[in-house]
Amino acid sequence: MSNLTDISYVKGVLGKHGFTFSKALGQNFLINPSVCPKMAEMCGCGEQVGVIEIGPGAGVLTNELAKTAYKVVAVELDKRLLPVLGETLAQHNNIKIINGDAMTLDFVQLIQEEFNGGRVVICANLPYYITSPVIMRLLEEKLPIDSLTVMVQKEAAMRICAAPGTRESGAISAAVHYYAQPELLFKVSAGSFLPAPKVDSAVIRLNIRNQPPVTAADETMFFKVVRAAFLQRRKTLANSLSAGLSMPKADISALLDSIGIPSNARAEEMTMQQFADIANSLSEQEH
Repeated sequence: MSNLTDISYVKGVLGKHGFTFSKALGQNFLINPSVCPKMAEMCGCGEQVGVIEIGPGAGVLTNELAKTAYKVVAVELDKRLLPVLGETLAQHNNIKIINGDAMTLDFVQLIQEEFNGGRVVICANLPYYITSPVIMRLLEEKLPIDSLTVMVQKEAAMRICAAPGTRESGAISAAVHYYAQPELLFKVSAGSFLPAPKVDSAVIRLNIRNQPPVTAADETMFFKVVRAAFLQRRKTLANSLSAGLSMPKADISALLDSIGIPSNARAEEMTMQQFADIANSLSEQEH
């Protein structure tokens, strides 16, 4: 039985297959024995639930997920890791490894083909450099999944989980809250990885909503408003929206005034409903 949190074993397998860590791919493999069992337990997988894992690395989390889920489909971008995973996960018969890119892979088709209409969750230890793009892509696809559990940089976790209308919130907070209810599960120290990154991490779970918490007549406009509002977060909302939406400031100020939002308010003070009100007013003006 392979011990995937034993540094010498992992280094031995990687060395045998001529693998070296890629900085460009943000590769840091988990070696803390307590983290992956906890992630597997808290991500919602079970006997009746299938799991999609993104970026299995040497397979340490995959191994834990496979003990509980009826099936794990792991998507790995780095071809060099396929023979490594073939060895480290050899004892399991409920794992399928796919060589693919999470930013372009057709997840709708993958879920249809691999899970046959059953319940599915996604679990991933994401490289820091693609955290937001991957999370947003998975949420925007409106996949038939229960939840998305990811390990990300600690600061990113705090920003993603921050409630809109609070000082810590940003565009990603509003976007994530539109699709899901995020929660911070636990923090993970830098020393839990090989090689150790310079910052700590945290595991968060995004529980997918059946319905968004606000009604946006045009979702594209809603996200356009959110992005524009936070583009220059130190400026007032009127200035940020004027620049971000390429509209005269006087028009923006009049619009904000009409829905009872002071033009000197700032993006971080806005609630989801206020963002929706702004977007809906702009949509009405276009028609």
